[in-house]
Amino acid sequence: MVATSKSSESHSQRRRFAGSIKARAFMTKGITTLILAFGAFVIAVPLMFMASTALKDRNQLRTSPPPLIPWDAITVEIDGKDEPLYEVTIEGETRSMALIKNRPGGKGLFVDPENPEVTHELVIADQIEQRKVKLNWGNFKEALTSVPFDRYMINTLTVTFVGMAGMLFSCSLVAYGFSRFRARWLNLLFILLLSTIMLPSQVRLIPIYVLFQKLGWIDTLLPLIVPQFFANAYDVFLLRQFFMSIPLEMDDAAKIDGASPLQTLIHVILPQARPALVAVGIFHFLYAWNDFYEPLIFLHSRENWTVAVGLQTFDALYSVNTHLIMAASLVMILPPIVLFFFSQRIFTQGVVISGVKG
Repeated sequence: MVATSKSSESHSQRRRFAGSIKARAFMTKGITTLILAFGAFVIAVPLMFMASTALKDRNQLRTSPPPLIPWDAITVEIDGKDEPLYEVTIEGETRSMALIKNRPGGKGLFVDPENPEVTHELVIADQIEQRKVKLNWGNFKEALTSVPFDRYMINTLTVTFVGMAGMLFSCSLVAYGFSRFRARWLNLLFILLLSTIMLPSQVRLIPIYVLFQKLGWIDTLLPLIVPQFFANAYDVFLLRQFFMSIPLEMDDAAKIDGASPLQTLIHVILPQARPALVAVGIFHFLYAWNDFYEPLIFLHSRENWTVAVGLQTFDALYSVNTHLIMAASLVMILPPIVLFFFSQRIFTQGVVISGVKG
């Protein structure tokens, strides 16, 4: 009897302990979710404001404070003019009346659309203006045709994807050499390569500009594309870390089958390194798409500008028309958002594995 009592008591304690652990885990998960949701909301607020402003009418931007949702006043025709409708309260009764004239002291002259002869002088601030949601999609057409954004887009896509192909080609070769081959001073060379990350781009700007000028590449897209065919330290590091996580036995098996080192890279290493390749590809896409510094230095003609430079110039020309600036900006940030949305899982996998393994 005593043993049975002790056993049931011990079982009860274990159940309470397990329940306590589950409750703590549930609370931790809930708090983490709330924090992430709050952070996501804070990050999304500027994007929502941009989208809202891009769809507003120009007159709405002058109101203080500007409305959050694009709207337009509901109007009715009175004596051949469109007058705004208000919900007014007269003798405890709510009616829809049109404001036909402003009076001193913040008052206005209101009339019933069905009986325009009868007027009422009321305080405008005490009445509620009737509104409807109106999305001004024409802002996008006006913004994108004000300057040659189509040409800027073609230039940016050319720089981005051709440069991405060169970056993946060169960085894969260099990372393969550092991860699979063994040679004297190899680690020292890798450290020397990584040390170039600490070299600011402004330090090498003048010699690079002089070089491109002598080659006749200034005011062309070549200075933005050709350097990508020479591996950079950041992407080489990420790819090397991933390549080192692939077992060497696979290289030996390919060697036994008669594969050369280049064939091993193409048929064995790269197919398994797809997450890492996607990750560095997205990194390069974001860098090239948003790059403003180098296109501003090397591109002089308007027809050669990229999106970043064209958008900055558009901002300077149309600084008063905030709705057009926001419309153009929203269009320009859509490609990176769409790209990350469709590749976020493989991108996250590539970043985690590249940074942890190796």
